[in-house]
Formats: sequence, C-alpha cells, structure tokens
Amino acid sequence: MYTLITGASSGIGYELAKVCAQHGHNLILTARSEEALHHLAHEIRNQNKVHVEVIPQDLGIVGSAKQLYQHINEQGWEVQILINNAGFGDHGFFTHSSLEKQTHMIQLNITSLTELTHFFLSSMIQRRNGKILNVASTAAFQPGPFMSVYYATKAYVLNFSEALSEELQGSGVSVTTLCPGPTLSGFQKAANFSNLAILKMMKQPTSKEVAEYGYDSMMKESVVAIHGFKNQMLVQIARFIPRFVTRKIVKALQKRR
Repeated sequence: MYTLITGASSGIGYELAKVCAQHGHNLILTARSEEALHHLAHEIRNQNKVHVEVIPQDLGIVGSAKQLYQHINEQGWEVQILINNAGFGDHGFFTHSSLEKQTHMIQLNITSLTELTHFFLSSMIQRRNGKILNVASTAAFQPGPFMSVYYATKAYVLNFSEALSEELQGSGVSVTTLCPGPTLSGFQKAANFSNLAILKMMKQPTSKEVAEYGYDSMMKESVVAIHGFKNQMLVQIARFIPRFVTRKIVKALQKRR
C-alpha cells in the first residue's frame, strides 16, 4: 500500500512526505522537479524503513493525471492514501496576467486534482478503506481581488471535497480538506506576492507545522481542517460580513506596500 503525494518537491508537500514516512507510509512522490524529488526520496530512505517511488510529472499539463494513474497501475502500486497537494497561485490584475499561466493553474489546482480523485477513488471504495487529503486554503472562503483565479480554484477544492466527503459517508473512505493560511514556503515567491502587507502583518507557521496538522486531521477523518486559531476565527467572522465588504477588505490586504 502506498501514499501518493503530489507537489512533493517543496513546501507543505515536502513536509507531508516526511511526516507520512515517519508514520510508516510507503510513498509515491510526484512533482515537476526530478532532482528535488530524488533528493527528498534519498533523505526519507535514510531516515525511515519505507519504500519511496519517484515519478516526475507536471500535473498542469492536460492528460498528465491520467498518465500518472496509468503508470502507477502498470507498476502494480496500490494507493491507499491520496494527497492532492500540488498547486500554485499568481498575484496581479487579471487583465494583465498571462492567460496561459491562469489556465495552467486551473488545470493543476482543479482538473488534475479532480481526475486523480476520480481515478483512485473506485479502488478505495471497493476495499472500503482509503483516505484523501485535498489541500485548499483559507482563500477558499472568500473572493480574492488580485488573485482572482487562485482564490476561485481553492473555493472549488473546498466545495468539491466537502460534497464528496458527504457522498462517501459509510463507504470506509474519508475526504479531508486542509485549509492553511499564509505559510512559510516557496508559494509566495512563486505567486509573486512575497512582499504583500498581509504577510508582514501576520506571523506565518512553517510548512512542517501545517503538514503535521494536515496529517493528523486526515487520520482523524476531519472534513475541513483550518490551520491555526486565528485563521479559524477569521473564517468564522467572515461568514457574518456582507460579501461586498469582504471583497473590499481582501482587495486592500492584497495591495502591495
């Protein structure tokens, strides 16, 4: 039995791989960076008695999720836990952004996540045993001016995962949505917003802290796991604020200093 982790080469995915290995999970690691994956696999094998398989794959490419699934099947590796962590964001005016980058984001954050969930879910249901962890964000709970597509993709992940969790009640398969807030990782640099005012205002947890919380939440079969007390409070408060006010607040926070 294996745990498949997408986006495992850095950040939360990297730390999730190490946490899973510490708990005895055999791993299938996938991401774009082959070198980073092999470095992580070597580190894990040296510290834990687990099997680690590496599959370099850009899940932002159409058809890549199916290729990954077929390769795993051909190798005879059975996936008991699926962690859909791969994703990225982008900051700026939508009209000034690269449409290619935005559609690549949708493919990675939404389409590949949905496809992998569909591909591996059937065998989990047949075994009446399996877990899925989909990584969303606190961004999922409101619209995000200047990061409009990213926020929208995470809203999809949250709503899709919650609905699926309800559908699967009694099946032996659980679906957990991890919703971290701003986290110390490579995400901000990749999204071009590492100097945002909001990031300077908030103390950010490490990727390791978020990964450990996400793993524990998955094993407890929590449906929605919002990391950090402040993030949990902000999400609850946002439910009572009119959406036009929420849009204005997020817009102000997303502006550069």
